Amino acid sequence: MPRTRNVEPRRLWLLGMSDARWGRVGPIGLDPQRSVLFAQVMDAKPKMSYDEEGVMHPFGTKGAVDKVFLGDVARAALRSMGTREPARFTQNSVYDEQTWELVCSNDELEVRISSRHYWGFGLFARCFLNEVVIEGPLPTRARCALDIAASLGRNPWEPTRVRAFERATSGSISAHTSCWEELISLAREGMSDEITMLQDSVHGLRGLDGASEDFLDSAEESLDRAREALADKNAPAVERALSRASSDIIRADPNSGVGSADRELLGD
Repeated sequence: MPRTRNVEPRRLWLLGMSDARWGRVGPIGLDPQRSVLFAQVMDAKPKMSYDEEGVMHPFGTKGAVDKVFLGDVARAALRSMGTREPARFTQNSVYDEQTWELVCSNDELEVRISSRHYWGFGLFARCFLNEVVIEGPLPTRARCALDIAASLGRNPWEPTRVRAFERATSGSISAHTSCWEELISLAREGMSDEITMLQDSVHGLRGLDGASEDFLDSAEESLDRAREALADKNAPAVERALSRASSDIIRADPNSGVGSADRELLGD
């Protein structure tokens, strides 16, 4: 993004936009359309750069026009989206590399993340918060929230300065906690239901003529790992285990055609 020598009006406009957008929205959890989550930033890194179109790149990329500090929350949020379009900065501050707004999307979600300080005049990484606006199907939004919290390894809704955080976000800590935990609980319930469904499939195939007991045993082991990962709030590990279990169940099913083909290749 090009800079001009007359930066003060732009800086004032940016702050006005941010205050208007953040100060009157407040946290939103289980909403049919979108979730608005606020998170405490604990680490300003990683440092990133962006080109003239605002597209984010690793720091030091040739052709970059400026840099920003992305922070641990935004990094976790972008990772939670999996395969996605490149993130693009739509607003940035010429004075503060940790004040910005970006947008990113994948096949199901659009995520907008804004960063600003809420106390301490932006002198410390821990005086910044992120607003994470997620639009898309509720179950996918819930999974995204779970992934963010799991990746951070802490409760992102717990701020360094409680009263300042509440004022800046127009939401009480209890409201923030509720919004995050509602989504996390929904995501965990959804994965628990998947485990139960696959477990029922295993039980249904046990003793069936032509069903592979070896594949069913392997599926059982994967489902046990899925339960352990779910208890640890490790959503990616849950999904990997569920994928393995599902694959083994298909191979075990004599009516799927896959299992019989595998047995032919193995010479059974």
